[in-house]
Amino acid sequence: MPTYVNPDKCDGCKALDKPACAYICPNDLMILDLAQGKAWNQEPDQCWECYACVKTCPQSAIAMRGYSDVMPLGASLTPLRGTDSIMWTVQFRDKRVKRFKFPIRTTGWGTIEPYDGMREPDAAELKDSHLAGEDVWLGVDSLPVPEGVVLEGKSGNREPAGSAADGRSN
Repeated sequence: MPTYVNPDKCDGCKALDKPACAYICPNDLMILDLAQGKAWNQEPDQCWECYACVKTCPQSAIAMRGYSDVMPLGASLTPLRGTDSIMWTVQFRDKRVKRFKFPIRTTGWGTIEPYDGMREPDAAELKDSHLAGEDVWLGVDSLPVPEGVVLEGKSGNREPAGSAADGRSN
């Protein structure tokens, strides 16, 4: 179920140039109604239900309308974002409340090195179907190549798979 912006809570993130939900939505669904100064989901049918807007809203103005198998009728799930964590509050139909706290991130800001441990890119491999670092993340020395597939050699000449150039034999 798509998210819903409570107009009574939403202030349109007045301190920002655009609402936080509009900035974070991967499908660009959240927009600001300039006349009212409130954000809203312009196309609920297209919502991916990633709940990024729910988690980032500083006013907790965006509600999740969960499916009945996750949130039975009368239950609610509400995030409250802090500077270092998100506190999820679950209210069950019988009014019991449980809270779960999760860190927003496990590494310090600016400390991630996304290309650490990866070799320098090679322009000759641009047409290669493998992803950068794929063999490293899969924990193998090299990825298998199906028989009959033509590989582009390091020198630029094309060698069929299973030839002496790739170190394997048919």
